[in-house]
Amino acid sequence: MQLVVARIGRAHGIKGEVTVEVRTDEPELRLGPGAVLHTDPASAGPLTIEAGRVHSGRLLLRFAGVADRNAAEALRNTLLIADVDPDELPEDEDEYYDHQLVDLDVVLADGTEIGVISEISHLPSQDLFIVERPDGSEVMIPFVSEIVTEIDLENQRAVIVPPPGLIDDSEAVVASARDAEADAEEESEAKPGAAASPAEREAETGAETEAEASGGDAEKGAS
Repeated sequence: MQLVVARIGRAHGIKGEVTVEVRTDEPELRLGPGAVLHTDPASAGPLTIEAGRVHSGRLLLRFAGVADRNAAEALRNTLLIADVDPDELPEDEDEYYDHQLVDLDVVLADGTEIGVISEISHLPSQDLFIVERPDGSEVMIPFVSEIVTEIDLENQRAVIVPPPGLIDDSEAVVASARDAEADAEEESEAKPGAAASPAEREAETGAETEAEASGGDAEKGAS
């Protein structure tokens, strides 16, 4: 089985190095020195990795036969493809290869169908499920334990508990309104008397008027 493990970015420096967008959870295995990779387009490869290093948080690779910036720049946007045994599994039981996840049904905890995973996007901060919905639209689901609560390979499904707004914008509106209402209640509790009734305000005004009148008579008597 062949899997895309990286995409070549722009050239780095003048000695043939390229930046790489990693698309595998095991770059040290798939993208180590000596690895021979197929390419898309096929005319760009195969490519043999001579060396690799991390620079400013990004992986840089140098390939055999690519000795200058022009040659490196010619490889831009080329996909790197590795041969993988379809029966091979990651060492960590909580890790999965892309081919294990693609085409899984995505459902809520109550069984409601959301869509099918069409692609895995590997970002620097986290991985994303690109999920195709029944209406043809796409939604991105962060592959984190707080949201993806179960990967069931036997039943070919991924169970998610999405936060409001991730799947349906209307959920975000409802949640926002609920939060605003809660904030208003807290603010009201923090300011007792701020919501005095008309009767209370009238009583307070009458008391103030009476006190002022009484105070005025006392002043006149003293003069």
